Amino acid sequence: MAIRRILKHDDLTLLKNSRPVERFDDRLAQLLDDLAQTMHGAEGCGLAAVQVGVLRRAAVIDCGDGSGVTEIVNPEIIESSGSQEEQEGCLSFPGEYGITRRPAVVKLRAQNRRGQWCFYKAEGLRARAFCHEIDHMNGVLFQKHVIRKE
Repeated sequence: MAIRRILKHDDLTLLKNSRPVERFDDRLAQLLDDLAQTMHGAEGCGLAAVQVGVLRRAAVIDCGDGSGVTEIVNPEIIESSGSQEEQEGCLSFPGEYGITRRPAVVKLRAQNRRGQWCFYKAEGLRARAFCHEIDHMNGVLFQKHVIRKE
């Protein structure tokens, strides 16, 4: 495992769409391991591959809720409901925070590191983290959802 450099706000790579993962191999496993180590080292709760310069639809989430690291590859939100307004930040925008509006509950499907499809239901911080990282894969930054600055 290795800690990778997190791209900062002025890097235009963050605005690019990530490509689907097609090969579920040792390189993907290494990327997911590196993302988790990098995220934990930066004290974040989510990190998408694009944030370390890899334009692939992969991310890791760990909200410190006891569920551990969740790896999502080629994720798709299949249902969302409700609304929540909470503080949000981003490892690519250190020190910048805002109150965002996100769904209160999301259901998604994603592949794991072996290519198997998994289904997740998340609410609260975990729902925000899933939405935030999937947005990164689509070149969308959290500021798009900010309703007021902190």
